[in-house]
Amino acid sequence: MRRVAGWVKPLNTVMSPALARAVRNPDKAFEQAVAKAEQAAGASADIDPAFIEDYRDLMRRFAKVRDISYLGWTATVSELQMRMENRLRIKRLHAEHPEIAHQPIDRPIVVVGLPRTATTLAHKVIAAPDGNRAPMMWEFHHADRFDIDPKLREQRLKKARRISAAVNVITPIWETIHPSTAETPEECVLALPHGLQWGTRFKLNGYREWLAKRDFVPDYRYLKQFLQVLQTGDRTRRWVLKSPFHLYNLDALLKVFPDAHILWTHRDPQTVMGSWCSLVETGTALCNRHYDTYAIGREWLDSLSWMVEQGRMSRLDIPPERMVDVSYHALTADPYGQLPRIFERLGLRWSHREEGNLDDVLARPGMRRNHEYSLERYGLDADMVDAAFGDYSKLVASIR
Repeated sequence: MRRVAGWVKPLNTVMSPALARAVRNPDKAFEQAVAKAEQAAGASADIDPAFIEDYRDLMRRFAKVRDISYLGWTATVSELQMRMENRLRIKRLHAEHPEIAHQPIDRPIVVVGLPRTATTLAHKVIAAPDGNRAPMMWEFHHADRFDIDPKLREQRLKKARRISAAVNVITPIWETIHPSTAETPEECVLALPHGLQWGTRFKLNGYREWLAKRDFVPDYRYLKQFLQVLQTGDRTRRWVLKSPFHLYNLDALLKVFPDAHILWTHRDPQTVMGSWCSLVETGTALCNRHYDTYAIGREWLDSLSWMVEQGRMSRLDIPPERMVDVSYHALTADPYGQLPRIFERLGLRWSHREEGNLDDVLARPGMRRNHEYSLERYGLDADMVDAAFGDYSKLVASIR
């Protein structure tokens, strides 16, 4: 299984002197990224100083990764720059147009669950009805009002398409593991500045402990501001959001979106662990010169079982009528039978149009995956997974 293109390793070797210079002075690289973000966003970093300083610290953490590769460094610096550009643009638009803050974000649907549990299938089908809306991948690169100049919109789309195409060239397996394009719905975690998602690239010492102490409510307020900007100039629709990493932040999410409906997909953790570790290995292979597959297994067995524990505790405070539990196996075995019931639980109407949307989603490349993985490659076995997740496996088996 080729995780990265054959030319990646030689390039990382040739560019290692440039990488060494960059990581010795991460603040210089950070200031350059901030300056580019300010120019693109038309806003000063002074509009959000706490966010900028948090990202400065994050850049320093990346620079301390012992085996970071040249491509891992440049890709991550580029993403930080993109995130800062979006953040500054959104803050500027809210400051210049205070009425944006009055845009209603009513009854959003939030798809959660362990990764690799058909959250993508559910997300794309639920976002498809005319009255619903999900953020597109390109909008996480260039968030702006819906009524921007069409020429500017097309320029930004073209740039996002180039980035999406480049990812598939660098990591050929990505189209199988997590197929996406610039114009498909994507995880709204891309609008959240911090979280375990950074661990899909690097082992960041102390970052998990830092996250455990963090108040995520301001991050979800920013997510709401992001959605309000995208909605401005457009008709109001019901937002459909998705990320496995909401599981450990449902309490913060519901403080900002108190009328949200939560759809939680469930799958046997033993299958999840192998599949997810394989995805993480792909990101790790790109971003690191050397890595330990057993370390990936240990790290994510701890993190994913903790996510489920946090989610199960938080759901105790969610009214049952706003929680929809979905079996991965039932959904993937009979999507045409399961999705109409899911729509009904969410207060949505299933029609021939929605059935056609489902046909289209299932026909897209990668939706019926041929992805090979095993627990053993990551130093795990069934007993270890059962011990970490406790009675969750029995709960999964009981969901129909």
